[in-house]
Amino acid sequence: MDMDLKEIKQILQRYFEGESSIEEEQFLHEHFRSKTIAPELEKYRRFFAGMNELAESRDPELESGIMDYILENEHREKNHYRWLWQTVSGVAAALIITLFVVNFYGSQNQWKDTYKNPDIAYTEAKRTLQFIAGQYQKGLAPLEPTKVLNTATKPMKTGLSQVNKGFKEVQKLDEVDKKLKKQ
Repeated sequence: MDMDLKEIKQILQRYFEGESSIEEEQFLHEHFRSKTIAPELEKYRRFFAGMNELAESRDPELESGIMDYILENEHREKNHYRWLWQTVSGVAAALIITLFVVNFYGSQNQWKDTYKNPDIAYTEAKRTLQFIAGQYQKGLAPLEPTKVLNTATKPMKTGLSQVNKGFKEVQKLDEVDKKLKKQ
């Protein structure tokens, strides 16, 4: 099987991509055993020599051990996914049952009004909301000094904004100066 360099390179490409046929792989092994190899393919000679040496010195015990390890890990992985699937399914089933029970119980026990008179209910709701608003205001009271601080720093912020504008103008002048120096 005498081939030109271009065809050998194509077979090598397919070989390294894992798309070569058994015949093409055998051809490559034979080709790199031969004494006449193109200089640009010389770098592959040691690779194929090592592959041939490995093929000749196969250890059945090692191969068996590797296969056992692969099968054992595959089995463990399947069991892990099976356990994960069962756990997720169990949680989903429990959630569905819980939602069903809550929905069923909720439809049986409708909320009942605690007040017969709407005016008394309105007054009680208003009183409760006023209590909550008062507690909210008490909670905000310790934050009152920050309003004074914000008011006191307002003139300083205004002054600093003017200074920042000035710095920006100076930066623009520096950029113009650099452009002029480059010209």
